[in-house]
Amino acid sequence: MPVPEQAHEAPAGALGVAELDLKPALEAVLMVVDEPATEEHLARVLQRSRRSVALALRELSDDYARQGRGFDLRLVAGGWRFYSRAEYADAVESFVLDGQQARLTQAALETLAVVAYRQPVSRSRVSAVRGVNCDGVMRTLLQRGLVEEAGTEPETGAILYRTTNYFLERMGLRGLDELPELAPFLPEADAVEGDSPEGIPSFDVDDSGDSQTDH
Repeated sequence: MPVPEQAHEAPAGALGVAELDLKPALEAVLMVVDEPATEEHLARVLQRSRRSVALALRELSDDYARQGRGFDLRLVAGGWRFYSRAEYADAVESFVLDGQQARLTQAALETLAVVAYRQPVSRSRVSAVRGVNCDGVMRTLLQRGLVEEAGTEPETGAILYRTTNYFLERMGLRGLDELPELAPFLPEADAVEGDSPEGIPSFDVDDSGDSQTDH
């Protein structure tokens, strides 16, 4: 007896996924994601329309906020993910850090800010804005996944850098257009770049700060 054609259309267990309650299914999936999950991806794996998934996500987010839960569901860097609520940051920090230093240093934060507002930007331009050699700090930011290479500068061939989606995720931003309006307060790198050419030598550095010359 021939098998109906429609029996071949869905893999084993697919109907079970489609029949699950949507909101609990979304919660279960979002509990195990390593990075924000897009509405398209969630709709595909749960076999629902993007519209229904988007609506359910926003309703869940509103429910958590209304209930005052210790976590919330946010749309960050193009996708959805659970985050601990800001009001409980001290509790989370106490648990995660347990007395250990995990924050970026002031030098790293300053360098990251220059990259964020001037990207794509070369190391020499970042150094020119800050007035110190930033090679070591840039390596730290690269290792932490906060910045990445973004091609080369046509005029000089210098490697350009930009912030990553992980940067947006850690900052809680949907896109770079949500950065505070601070760029006008940074000096134009072009005006001071002559004092810090791309070819300056790299010094031995401590990842906790800027380069130090030998005496």
